[in-house]
Amino acid sequence: MTQPTALIVGAGAGLSAALTRRLRREGYGVALAARSIQKLRELERETGAKAFACNATDARNVSTLFDQVARELGEPELVVYNASARVRGALVDLDPADVERSIAVSAFGGFLVSQAAARRMLPRARGVILLTGASASVKGYAQSAAFAMGKFALRGLAQSMARELSPLGIHIAHVVIDGAIRPPGQSADSARPDSMLEPDAIAETYFQLARQPRSAWSWEIELRPWVERF
Repeated sequence: MTQPTALIVGAGAGLSAALTRRLRREGYGVALAARSIQKLRELERETGAKAFACNATDARNVSTLFDQVARELGEPELVVYNASARVRGALVDLDPADVERSIAVSAFGGFLVSQAAARRMLPRARGVILLTGASASVKGYAQSAAFAMGKFALRGLAQSMARELSPLGIHIAHVVIDGAIRPPGQSADSARPDSMLEPDAIAETYFQLARQPRSAWSWEIELRPWVERF
């Protein structure tokens, strides 16, 4: 049997790295995509994953990415969109150009990547597309309008895709990350050891979500530390 291929778009040193390690342990070939791949070199060396440069908000870039991954690793059976851009500030002070970019990265890029993935998965009638959401997917916080707009849009995309594509064999799921993820190298707070989500724990949930039997698929799941209020 040939190894399955996973593609993680918006890859970095936190959740994406943890998911890469988990997938590699299960025999997946893993493609990592980011605007700058220099930050991924260490993860490449550690895991044997392969990095590809891609601007997820550019349709031609995304199409080229899928062509490259298919040629070098095989058609992805699992695609994870993990990119986002956050702009903070009072509504009246926000730069429209910054807001436009934030929404493009969080939502439009998710559309482009999902569309490209679906086009390749539909002829095989199988595949998994996971979209990473946030607390802002369901709650619009003060001074976070751009992030909320982008994440609300991504959640709407996931719900629409699930209703359209699930009956055709493509599993779509949106993951609401409700809380802070512990940054790489940062020790847990001894006073509140479970106050942040552990990247490895999130990665395990992603992996199990991707392996769900099709008789009981989830289209959305929320993850938060047990001490987090919601």
